[in-house]
Amino acid sequence: MERTTLTVTGMTCGHCVNTVTEALKGVAGVKVAKVTLETERAEVTYDPAQASENDLKAAVTAAGYTVA
Repeated sequence: MERTTLTVTGMTCGHCVNTVTEALKGVAGVKVAKVTLETERAEVTYDPAQASENDLKAAVTAAGYTVA
């Protein structure tokens, strides 16, 4: 397992946090996704054999947010 922290911009409320969390959890290999509005961070634990950091960023972008 690997762990990474992404900076996610564009979130303004709890619904945004839920959307980003679900987008990350939808990526194959993601075990844990903890998104925090106040810090604009997403801490993700994932299996690098199934997903890459680029896959995680793509999921966030597809959900309508920006990874800084």
